[in-house]
Amino acid sequence: MLDNIQFTLPQMIVLWGIPLLFAITIHEVAHGWVAFRLGDPTAKILGRLTLNPIKHIDPVGTILLPALTVWLGGIIFGWAKPVPITWRNLRNKRRDMALVAAAGPVSNLLMAFTWAAIAKFGLYLELQHVTAGVVFDAMGKIGLYVNAILLVLNLLPIQPLDGGRVISSILPGKISYYFDKTEPYGLFILLFLIVTGILGFLLHGPVQLLINVTRQLFGI
Repeated sequence: MLDNIQFTLPQMIVLWGIPLLFAITIHEVAHGWVAFRLGDPTAKILGRLTLNPIKHIDPVGTILLPALTVWLGGIIFGWAKPVPITWRNLRNKRRDMALVAAAGPVSNLLMAFTWAAIAKFGLYLELQHVTAGVVFDAMGKIGLYVNAILLVLNLLPIQPLDGGRVISSILPGKISYYFDKTEPYGLFILLFLIVTGILGFLLHGPVQLLINVTRQLFGI
């Protein structure tokens, strides 16, 4: 991932922490912004349409769990405080809920491209023998990796992940109703997939494909 560059632990915390905070913050803001554009002002009223990460941090899901998974060398897993959505305010409820849910993964895709561009800039600085280039290069590649994982993870068809929300919105009414009944078990399903290694197996191929294609596009 970092092309064998050695960093101290505090440096690694910063290199991973900044992309992760941006990833979860913009992901949640994207949900709220699209909901606002589609008629639901709930997130705006509650002050959640902000890039201030403090408004979106969940102590366990945003800090403890991602740090633990990075330390253990596994798949980054965690969550932010969900942006509140009042679906009754949406103009076209089923369609708009799908759009609101899809906004999160789309934001991660755009951030993956942005971090790839930052890594490319870092490589340019390195060629100019600018020391800071190493930092931009490393953080850009980490940001690409983080957002690729969050993108693919959130597209899994499991409630309450974004993929589950999208599936629920396009399923026929009765099937959607029963599918939504699985939401209380979603976290337990994910934990089972993590512990058994199935989640890593499911994510590895799509994540690596996205990273490889993006790196080729940006020449990193």
